[in-house]
Amino acid sequence: MNTSARVATIMQTDWPEVSPDTPIRRAVALLVETRSAAAPVTDDSGQLVGILTQKDCFKPALYASYYQEWKGSVGEFMTRDVVSLAASDDLTSAAEAFLAHPHRIFPVEEDGRLVGMLRRSDVLAALLSMG
Repeated sequence: MNTSARVATIMQTDWPEVSPDTPIRRAVALLVETRSAAAPVTDDSGQLVGILTQKDCFKPALYASYYQEWKGSVGEFMTRDVVSLAASDDLTSAAEAFLAHPHRIFPVEEDGRLVGMLRRSDVLAALLSMG
């Protein structure tokens, strides 16, 4: 099995992106519309500052269901300690990262810039096609 293929070859290059100031309702709608597990959160310079997952969205969504009002911005609910992968990582390293963390998706960075998103299913499909 050739697991020397790189994350860059299987990562998603089109993904929803939000800022810390994005209203949480808009961000939740974006995740639902794009059927995404998460969206990277970037600042004005494009630097990765967090990630907003579907799980992060449950607290404001439940609040809205109770009080009939959406409150807050992405910055209040996002996960700030982001685990990311490098575009140059091999598939074995990516698979090990998915085993070590409960995440369904990882941001992918190259030279400190966000360049993609890697889904758990992408790695599994790549590994399946190699065997």
